[in-house]
Amino acid sequence: MEKFVTHDGVALPLMRSHVNTDDIIPARFLKSVRRTGFADALFANWRYLEDGRTPDPGFPLNRPGYEGASILVSGENFGCGSSREHAPWALREYGFLCVIAPSFADIFHGNCFNSGIVPITLEPPEIEELVGFLEDRPSSVHVDLPAQSLTTAGGHHFRFCIDPFRKQALAKGLDNIGWTLGHQDQISAYEQRRRQEAPWLFP
Repeated sequence: MEKFVTHDGVALPLMRSHVNTDDIIPARFLKSVRRTGFADALFANWRYLEDGRTPDPGFPLNRPGYEGASILVSGENFGCGSSREHAPWALREYGFLCVIAPSFADIFHGNCFNSGIVPITLEPPEIEELVGFLEDRPSSVHVDLPAQSLTTAGGHHFRFCIDPFRKQALAKGLDNIGWTLGHQDQISAYEQRRRQEAPWLFP
């Protein structure tokens, strides 16, 4: 997983509340357990017209200037619904490195960290203020993880909170497996000690 320290990217406002995981990646595309192959299906029910191929010009992601957006700003309870990991996989493969919302569904929130996406929570009035700077035209936002801050192209600052362990893991590029493997020496020492204490557990 890539490290996340700072990032500058175009922010896309998708102001819908309760965006669920089937909205993010519809179930008909869940034909693989690999982390790749989902970018084109991101927001497919909203992103394309009825033929499933033609971009809907009214959907924010298809508006000029937002093609390479890497920061998503949305409404409350983002990522609700099922616990599918494909939702953050699709967001990450498309290029979104950060999602900003007033609140997140718990499981989706955890899955973001394991997919290299930074989920940032701001208060609803702050979200409204931020979106006010983004609505007129594509605009860049600077995300500083060590400082736990967002800065708009116009110089407006927002502070956010993040779990210290999650923050450290993102900065080092570690998901749960990577963090566990980083303690291989302690794991081996524990297993060796347990073999002596309870040899019947080890065939």
